[in-house]
Amino acid sequence: MDNFSSPTVSKQAKIYICAGIAALIVVHAIGRFAFTPLLPYFIQDGMFSIEQGANLATLNYAGYLIGALTAVKFSHVHQLKPLLLTSLILNCLCTLLQCWISNFDALLMLRLLNGITNGIVFVLAPSLILEWLVTHQKTHLSGLVYLGVSIGLILDSMLIDWTANLFTGAMRWLPVAFLSVPLTLYSVFYLNQIVIRPHQLSGTSSSQKLFDHNTTPLFIAYAGAGLGYILPMTFLPTLAHDVASQHTFWVKNVWLVTAMACLIFLPFWNWLGARFTDRFALLGSYLMQIIGVAGVLIFPNILGVLICAVFMGASFMGTVVSSQRIAKFFQPQQGAKLYALLISLYAGTQLLGPWLAKLYIQNGGTLLHSFSFGLLALIWGFIWTFRVPKHHSTSFD
Repeated sequence: MDNFSSPTVSKQAKIYICAGIAALIVVHAIGRFAFTPLLPYFIQDGMFSIEQGANLATLNYAGYLIGALTAVKFSHVHQLKPLLLTSLILNCLCTLLQCWISNFDALLMLRLLNGITNGIVFVLAPSLILEWLVTHQKTHLSGLVYLGVSIGLILDSMLIDWTANLFTGAMRWLPVAFLSVPLTLYSVFYLNQIVIRPHQLSGTSSSQKLFDHNTTPLFIAYAGAGLGYILPMTFLPTLAHDVASQHTFWVKNVWLVTAMACLIFLPFWNWLGARFTDRFALLGSYLMQIIGVAGVLIFPNILGVLICAVFMGASFMGTVVSSQRIAKFFQPQQGAKLYALLISLYAGTQLLGPWLAKLYIQNGGTLLHSFSFGLLALIWGFIWTFRVPKHHSTSFD
Protein backbone atom coordinates (compact mmCIF):
# COMPACT_ATOMS: atom_id res chain seq x y z
CA MET A 1 0.00 0.00 0.00
CA ASP A 2 3.04 2.30 0.23
CA ASN A 3 2.86 3.26 -3.43
CA PHE A 4 -0.73 4.33 -3.00
CA SER A 5 0.03 6.66 -0.08
CA SER A 6 3.19 8.13 -1.61
CA PRO A 7 3.15 11.95 -1.89
CA THR A 8 4.09 11.60 -5.57
CA VAL A 9 0.70 10.07 -6.33
CA SER A 10 -1.78 12.68 -7.40
CA LYS A 11 -5.13 13.12 -5.75
CA GLN A 12 -6.76 12.36 -9.09
CA ALA A 13 -5.06 8.98 -9.36
CA LYS A 14 -6.20 8.08 -5.83
CA ILE A 15 -9.78 9.03 -6.61
CA TYR A 16 -9.89 7.00 -9.82
CA ILE A 17 -8.33 3.95 -8.19
CA CYS A 18 -10.83 4.21 -5.32
CA ALA A 19 -13.66 4.45 -7.87
CA GLY A 20 -12.37 1.25 -9.46
CA ILE A 21 -12.13 -0.43 -6.07
CA ALA A 22 -15.74 0.56 -5.34
CA ALA A 23 -16.89 -0.80 -8.72
CA LEU A 24 -15.26 -4.18 -8.11
CA ILE A 25 -16.74 -4.36 -4.62
CA VAL A 26 -20.20 -3.88 -6.11
CA VAL A 27 -20.05 -6.20 -9.12
CA HIS A 28 -17.55 -8.88 -8.13
CA ALA A 29 -17.33 -9.07 -4.34
CA ILE A 30 -21.01 -8.35 -3.62
CA GLY A 31 -22.77 -9.08 -6.91
CA ARG A 32 -20.93 -12.32 -7.48
CA PHE A 33 -19.10 -13.65 -4.43
CA ALA A 34 -21.65 -12.73 -1.76
CA PHE A 35 -23.54 -15.76 -3.10
CA THR A 36 -20.78 -18.03 -1.70
CA PRO A 37 -21.26 -17.29 2.04
CA LEU A 38 -25.02 -16.97 1.46
CA LEU A 39 -25.36 -20.40 -0.17
CA PRO A 40 -25.26 -22.56 3.00
CA TYR A 41 -27.87 -20.29 4.59
CA PHE A 42 -30.15 -20.50 1.55
CA ILE A 43 -29.87 -24.30 1.66
CA GLN A 44 -30.54 -24.24 5.42
CA ASP A 45 -33.63 -22.05 4.83
CA GLY A 46 -34.95 -24.48 2.23
CA MET A 47 -34.83 -21.97 -0.65
CA PHE A 48 -33.10 -24.51 -2.88
CA SER A 49 -30.78 -27.55 -2.85
CA ILE A 50 -27.03 -27.62 -3.35
CA GLU A 51 -27.60 -28.88 -6.91
CA GLN A 52 -29.85 -25.88 -7.60
CA GLY A 53 -27.23 -23.65 -6.00
CA ALA A 54 -24.69 -25.08 -8.45
CA ASN A 55 -27.09 -24.25 -11.30
CA LEU A 56 -27.38 -20.65 -10.10
CA ALA A 57 -23.60 -20.38 -9.87
CA THR A 58 -23.12 -21.90 -13.32
CA LEU A 59 -25.57 -19.50 -14.95
CA ASN A 60 -23.90 -16.57 -13.20
CA TYR A 61 -20.53 -17.67 -14.56
CA ALA A 62 -22.06 -18.11 -18.02
CA GLY A 63 -23.28 -14.52 -17.80
CA TYR A 64 -19.81 -13.45 -16.72
CA LEU A 65 -18.39 -15.03 -19.87
CA ILE A 66 -21.00 -13.31 -22.03
CA GLY A 67 -20.19 -9.99 -20.37
CA ALA A 68 -16.45 -10.37 -20.89
CA LEU A 69 -16.97 -11.21 -24.57
CA THR A 70 -19.30 -8.23 -24.90
CA ALA A 71 -16.56 -6.04 -23.48
CA VAL A 72 -14.26 -7.16 -26.31
CA LYS A 73 -16.67 -5.78 -28.89
CA PHE A 74 -17.34 -2.51 -27.08
CA SER A 75 -13.83 -1.72 -25.89
CA HIS A 76 -13.27 1.38 -28.07
CA VAL A 77 -12.96 4.62 -26.17
CA HIS A 78 -16.24 6.15 -27.41
CA GLN A 79 -18.18 2.99 -26.42
CA LEU A 80 -16.36 1.93 -23.28
CA LYS A 81 -17.58 4.37 -20.65
CA PRO A 82 -21.34 4.39 -21.37
CA LEU A 83 -21.46 0.58 -21.34
CA LEU A 84 -19.33 0.44 -18.19
CA LEU A 85 -21.49 2.86 -16.21
CA THR A 86 -24.80 1.36 -17.38
CA SER A 87 -23.62 -2.15 -16.48
CA LEU A 88 -22.49 -1.02 -13.03
CA ILE A 89 -25.92 0.46 -12.28
CA LEU A 90 -27.75 -2.61 -13.60
CA ASN A 91 -25.58 -4.90 -11.49
CA CYS A 92 -26.50 -2.97 -8.35
CA LEU A 93 -30.20 -3.20 -9.26
CA CYS A 94 -29.90 -6.97 -9.72
CA THR A 95 -28.46 -7.33 -6.23
CA LEU A 96 -31.27 -5.21 -4.77
CA LEU A 97 -33.98 -7.22 -6.57
CA GLN A 98 -32.61 -10.48 -5.16
CA CYS A 99 -33.63 -9.30 -1.68
CA TRP A 100 -37.29 -9.85 -2.48
CA ILE A 101 -37.24 -12.69 -5.01
CA SER A 102 -37.16 -16.34 -3.96
CA ASN A 103 -38.66 -17.90 -7.10
CA PHE A 104 -35.95 -20.13 -8.53
CA ASP A 105 -36.61 -19.38 -12.21
CA ALA A 106 -36.57 -15.64 -11.53
CA LEU A 107 -33.33 -16.05 -9.58
CA LEU A 108 -31.77 -17.84 -12.53
CA MET A 109 -32.46 -14.84 -14.74
CA LEU A 110 -31.20 -12.38 -12.15
CA ARG A 111 -27.98 -14.34 -11.62
CA LEU A 112 -27.48 -14.45 -15.39
CA LEU A 113 -27.91 -10.67 -15.74
CA ASN A 114 -25.73 -10.13 -12.69
CA GLY A 115 -23.01 -12.20 -14.35
CA ILE A 116 -23.24 -10.34 -17.67
CA THR A 117 -22.93 -6.92 -16.06
CA ASN A 118 -20.18 -8.17 -13.75
CA GLY A 119 -18.14 -9.43 -16.71
CA ILE A 120 -18.47 -6.09 -18.50
CA VAL A 121 -17.47 -4.00 -15.47
CA PHE A 122 -14.67 -6.35 -14.40
CA VAL A 123 -13.06 -5.96 -17.83
CA LEU A 124 -13.75 -2.30 -18.59
CA ALA A 125 -13.29 -0.58 -15.20
CA PRO A 126 -9.70 -1.77 -14.57
CA SER A 127 -8.91 -1.31 -18.26
CA LEU A 128 -10.14 2.29 -18.27
CA ILE A 129 -8.20 3.12 -15.11
CA LEU A 130 -5.06 1.36 -16.37
CA GLU A 131 -5.12 3.37 -19.59
CA TRP A 132 -5.34 6.58 -17.58
CA LEU A 133 -2.50 5.44 -15.30
CA VAL A 134 -0.33 4.55 -18.31
CA THR A 135 -0.71 8.01 -19.81
CA HIS A 136 0.22 9.58 -16.45
CA GLN A 137 3.24 7.31 -15.79
CA LYS A 138 1.64 5.51 -12.85
CA THR A 139 1.14 2.01 -14.27
CA HIS A 140 2.73 0.38 -11.22
CA LEU A 141 -0.43 1.25 -9.26
CA SER A 142 -2.75 -0.73 -11.53
CA GLY A 143 -2.90 -3.82 -9.30
CA LEU A 144 -4.37 -1.79 -6.44
CA VAL A 145 -7.73 -1.62 -8.24
CA TYR A 146 -8.19 -5.31 -7.43
CA LEU A 147 -8.20 -4.52 -3.72
CA GLY A 148 -11.91 -4.08 -4.38
CA VAL A 149 -12.25 -7.86 -4.51
CA SER A 150 -10.49 -8.51 -1.20
CA ILE A 151 -12.10 -5.58 0.64
CA GLY A 152 -15.49 -6.64 -0.67
CA LEU A 153 -15.00 -10.25 0.46
CA ILE A 154 -14.35 -9.00 4.00
CA LEU A 155 -17.49 -6.86 3.89
CA ASP A 156 -19.45 -9.86 2.59
CA SER A 157 -18.34 -12.00 5.49
CA MET A 158 -19.09 -9.43 8.18
CA LEU A 159 -22.45 -8.35 6.78
CA ILE A 160 -23.73 -11.84 5.99
CA ASP A 161 -22.38 -14.12 8.71
CA TRP A 162 -22.65 -11.58 11.52
CA THR A 163 -26.30 -10.80 10.67
CA ALA A 164 -27.29 -14.41 9.97
CA ASN A 165 -29.75 -14.49 12.87
CA LEU A 166 -31.58 -11.36 11.71
CA PHE A 167 -32.73 -12.49 8.26
CA THR A 168 -34.06 -15.54 6.46
CA GLY A 169 -34.43 -16.55 2.82
CA ALA A 170 -33.95 -13.95 0.12
CA MET A 171 -33.84 -11.14 2.71
CA ARG A 172 -30.34 -12.29 3.63
CA TRP A 173 -29.17 -10.23 0.62
CA LEU A 174 -30.27 -6.99 2.34
CA PRO A 175 -27.07 -5.98 4.21
CA VAL A 176 -24.79 -6.27 1.17
CA ALA A 177 -27.40 -4.94 -1.25
CA PHE A 178 -27.83 -1.70 0.68
CA LEU A 179 -24.06 -1.25 0.87
CA SER A 180 -23.81 -1.55 -2.91
CA VAL A 181 -25.97 1.54 -3.50
CA PRO A 182 -23.64 4.30 -2.20
CA LEU A 183 -20.63 2.48 -3.62
CA THR A 184 -22.27 2.42 -7.06
CA LEU A 185 -23.12 6.12 -6.92
CA TYR A 186 -19.56 7.01 -5.87
CA SER A 187 -17.99 4.85 -8.57
CA VAL A 188 -20.27 6.06 -11.38
CA PHE A 189 -19.62 9.71 -10.47
CA TYR A 190 -15.83 9.45 -10.61
CA LEU A 191 -15.40 6.89 -13.40
CA ASN A 192 -17.46 9.21 -15.58
CA GLN A 193 -14.81 11.90 -15.05
CA ILE A 194 -11.96 9.83 -16.54
CA VAL A 195 -11.00 11.22 -19.94
CA ILE A 196 -8.87 9.28 -22.43
CA ARG A 197 -8.40 10.45 -25.98
CA PRO A 198 -9.07 7.78 -28.63
CA HIS A 199 -5.46 7.67 -29.80
CA GLN A 200 -4.32 7.01 -26.23
CA LEU A 201 -6.34 3.83 -25.77
CA SER A 202 -4.14 0.76 -26.15
CA GLY A 203 -5.07 -1.71 -28.80
CA THR A 204 -7.23 0.50 -31.02
CA SER A 205 -4.83 0.34 -33.94
CA SER A 206 -2.60 -2.67 -33.21
CA SER A 207 -2.67 -5.57 -35.65
CA GLN A 208 -0.56 -7.87 -33.44
CA LYS A 209 -2.12 -11.27 -32.86
CA LEU A 210 -3.34 -11.91 -29.34
CA PHE A 211 -2.03 -15.50 -29.47
CA ASP A 212 1.70 -15.78 -30.18
CA HIS A 213 4.63 -17.82 -28.85
CA ASN A 214 4.86 -15.54 -25.79
CA THR A 215 1.22 -15.41 -24.75
CA THR A 216 -0.17 -18.81 -25.80
CA PRO A 217 1.35 -20.74 -22.84
CA LEU A 218 0.05 -18.00 -20.53
CA PHE A 219 -3.49 -18.36 -21.88
CA ILE A 220 -3.38 -22.16 -21.65
CA ALA A 221 -2.21 -21.93 -18.04
CA TYR A 222 -4.90 -19.36 -17.24
CA ALA A 223 -7.59 -21.80 -18.35
CA GLY A 224 -6.45 -24.06 -15.51
CA ALA A 225 -6.60 -21.15 -13.08
CA GLY A 226 -10.27 -20.50 -13.89
CA LEU A 227 -11.37 -24.07 -13.19
CA GLY A 228 -8.98 -24.51 -10.30
CA TYR A 229 -10.08 -21.64 -8.11
CA ILE A 230 -13.81 -21.65 -8.74
CA LEU A 231 -14.77 -24.72 -6.69
CA PRO A 232 -13.35 -23.51 -3.36
CA MET A 233 -14.42 -19.94 -4.08
CA THR A 234 -17.98 -21.14 -4.68
CA PHE A 235 -18.42 -23.97 -2.18
CA LEU A 236 -15.86 -23.53 0.63
CA PRO A 237 -18.32 -22.12 3.22
CA THR A 238 -20.81 -24.85 2.28
CA LEU A 239 -18.07 -27.47 2.66
CA ALA A 240 -17.17 -25.99 6.05
CA HIS A 241 -20.77 -26.50 7.19
CA ASP A 242 -20.58 -30.12 5.97
CA VAL A 243 -17.27 -31.26 7.45
CA ALA A 244 -16.77 -28.98 10.45
CA SER A 245 -20.22 -28.08 11.75
CA GLN A 246 -19.09 -28.51 15.37
CA HIS A 247 -16.58 -25.68 15.01
CA THR A 248 -19.19 -22.93 14.90
CA PHE A 249 -16.83 -19.95 15.13
CA TRP A 250 -14.58 -21.04 12.28
CA VAL A 251 -17.47 -22.22 10.12
CA LYS A 252 -19.16 -18.84 10.43
CA ASN A 253 -15.93 -16.97 9.72
CA VAL A 254 -14.26 -19.11 7.05
CA TRP A 255 -15.15 -16.56 4.37
CA LEU A 256 -13.68 -13.79 6.53
CA VAL A 257 -10.43 -15.79 6.78
CA THR A 258 -10.40 -16.14 2.98
CA ALA A 259 -11.05 -12.43 2.52
CA MET A 260 -8.40 -11.31 5.02
CA ALA A 261 -5.80 -13.49 3.31
CA CYS A 262 -6.75 -11.92 -0.02
CA LEU A 263 -6.44 -8.38 1.33
CA ILE A 264 -3.09 -9.00 3.01
CA PHE A 265 -1.45 -10.76 0.07
CA LEU A 266 -2.65 -8.72 -2.92
CA PRO A 267 -0.10 -5.92 -2.34
CA PHE A 268 2.49 -8.67 -1.86
CA TRP A 269 1.88 -10.08 -5.38
CA ASN A 270 2.06 -6.55 -6.74
CA TRP A 271 5.45 -6.09 -5.03
CA LEU A 272 6.77 -9.57 -5.85
CA GLY A 273 6.06 -9.15 -9.54
CA ALA A 274 7.79 -5.76 -9.62
CA ARG A 275 10.80 -7.10 -7.70
CA PHE A 276 11.32 -10.54 -9.28
CA THR A 277 9.14 -10.43 -12.46
CA ASP A 278 5.47 -11.33 -12.71
CA ARG A 279 6.32 -14.79 -14.06
CA PHE A 280 7.97 -15.60 -10.73
CA ALA A 281 4.96 -14.24 -8.85
CA LEU A 282 2.58 -16.21 -11.08
CA LEU A 283 4.36 -19.50 -10.35
CA GLY A 284 4.17 -18.72 -6.64
CA SER A 285 0.45 -17.97 -6.79
CA TYR A 286 -0.28 -21.26 -8.58
CA LEU A 287 1.77 -23.19 -6.04
CA MET A 288 -0.10 -21.61 -3.12
CA GLN A 289 -3.45 -22.49 -4.67
CA ILE A 290 -2.32 -26.08 -5.20
CA ILE A 291 -1.34 -26.31 -1.52
CA GLY A 292 -4.70 -24.82 -0.51
CA VAL A 293 -6.88 -27.27 -2.43
CA ALA A 294 -4.63 -30.23 -1.57
CA GLY A 295 -4.87 -29.22 2.10
CA VAL A 296 -8.61 -29.71 2.34
CA LEU A 297 -8.42 -33.01 0.42
CA ILE A 298 -5.69 -34.35 2.74
CA PHE A 299 -7.32 -33.00 5.92
CA PRO A 300 -11.12 -33.24 5.49
CA ASN A 301 -11.81 -31.30 8.68
CA ILE A 302 -11.64 -27.76 10.03
CA LEU A 303 -7.83 -27.72 9.65
CA GLY A 304 -8.07 -28.52 5.95
CA VAL A 305 -10.85 -25.98 5.44
CA LEU A 306 -8.73 -23.25 7.05
CA ILE A 307 -5.65 -24.24 5.01
CA CYS A 308 -7.74 -23.94 1.86
CA ALA A 309 -9.24 -20.63 2.99
CA VAL A 310 -5.86 -19.06 3.76
CA PHE A 311 -3.90 -20.33 0.76
CA MET A 312 -6.67 -19.84 -1.81
CA GLY A 313 -7.64 -16.44 -0.46
CA ALA A 314 -4.00 -15.34 -0.44
CA SER A 315 -3.19 -16.40 -3.98
CA PHE A 316 -6.10 -16.42 -6.44
CA MET A 317 -5.97 -12.68 -7.13
CA GLY A 318 -2.19 -12.94 -7.47
CA THR A 319 -2.77 -15.19 -10.47
CA VAL A 320 -5.15 -12.65 -12.02
CA VAL A 321 -2.90 -9.62 -11.54
CA SER A 322 0.31 -11.39 -12.57
CA SER A 323 -1.21 -12.94 -15.69
CA GLN A 324 -2.67 -9.64 -16.87
CA ARG A 325 0.61 -7.79 -16.33
CA ILE A 326 2.62 -10.45 -18.16
CA ALA A 327 0.24 -10.24 -21.12
CA LYS A 328 0.46 -6.45 -21.05
CA PHE A 329 4.28 -6.69 -21.04
CA PHE A 330 4.36 -8.90 -24.14
CA GLN A 331 1.61 -7.00 -25.99
CA PRO A 332 1.47 -3.44 -24.61
CA GLN A 333 -0.80 -2.15 -27.41
CA GLN A 334 -3.67 -4.61 -26.98
CA GLY A 335 -5.42 -2.80 -24.10
CA ALA A 336 -8.98 -3.73 -23.22
CA LYS A 337 -9.17 -6.57 -25.77
CA LEU A 338 -6.29 -8.31 -24.05
CA TYR A 339 -7.96 -8.18 -20.62
CA ALA A 340 -11.30 -9.18 -22.07
CA LEU A 341 -9.78 -12.26 -23.69
CA LEU A 342 -8.03 -13.33 -20.48
CA ILE A 343 -11.17 -12.83 -18.42
CA SER A 344 -13.29 -14.62 -21.05
CA LEU A 345 -10.95 -17.59 -20.89
CA TYR A 346 -11.05 -17.54 -17.08
CA ALA A 347 -14.84 -17.29 -17.13
CA GLY A 348 -15.25 -20.04 -19.69
CA THR A 349 -13.32 -22.60 -17.67
CA GLN A 350 -15.11 -21.48 -14.49
CA LEU A 351 -18.32 -22.78 -16.01
CA LEU A 352 -16.98 -26.32 -15.73
CA GLY A 353 -16.46 -26.14 -11.96
CA PRO A 354 -20.03 -26.05 -10.57
CA TRP A 355 -21.22 -28.28 -13.42
CA LEU A 356 -18.59 -30.95 -12.64
CA ALA A 357 -19.39 -30.71 -8.91
CA LYS A 358 -23.11 -31.12 -9.57
CA LEU A 359 -22.54 -34.07 -11.93
CA TYR A 360 -20.15 -35.73 -9.50
CA ILE A 361 -22.52 -35.34 -6.53
CA GLN A 362 -25.49 -36.62 -8.53
CA ASN A 363 -23.48 -39.77 -9.33
CA GLY A 364 -22.64 -40.56 -5.74
CA GLY A 365 -19.59 -38.35 -5.15
CA THR A 366 -19.13 -35.81 -2.40
CA LEU A 367 -18.63 -32.06 -2.51
CA LEU A 368 -15.25 -32.50 -0.83
CA HIS A 369 -13.89 -34.94 -3.41
CA SER A 370 -15.14 -32.76 -6.29
CA PHE A 371 -12.34 -30.35 -5.31
CA SER A 372 -9.96 -32.85 -6.97
CA PHE A 373 -11.00 -31.42 -10.34
CA GLY A 374 -9.75 -28.02 -9.20
CA LEU A 375 -6.48 -29.46 -7.94
CA LEU A 376 -5.72 -31.08 -11.30
CA ALA A 377 -6.58 -27.84 -13.13
CA LEU A 378 -4.21 -25.81 -10.94
CA ILE A 379 -1.39 -28.29 -11.49
CA TRP A 380 -2.05 -27.87 -15.23
CA GLY A 381 -1.75 -24.08 -14.90
CA PHE A 382 1.44 -24.36 -12.84
CA ILE A 383 3.14 -26.62 -15.39
CA TRP A 384 2.19 -24.45 -18.39
CA THR A 385 3.47 -21.31 -16.67
CA PHE A 386 7.00 -22.71 -16.98
CA ARG A 387 6.53 -22.41 -20.76
CA VAL A 388 5.90 -18.65 -20.49
CA PRO A 389 9.09 -16.86 -21.64
CA LYS A 390 11.08 -15.08 -18.96
CA HIS A 391 11.01 -11.28 -19.03
CA HIS A 392 13.05 -8.67 -17.22
CA SER A 393 10.68 -5.82 -16.42
CA THR A 394 7.12 -5.27 -15.31
CA SER A 395 7.15 -1.52 -15.80
CA PHE A 396 5.22 0.08 -18.63
CA ASP A 397 5.81 3.69 -17.57
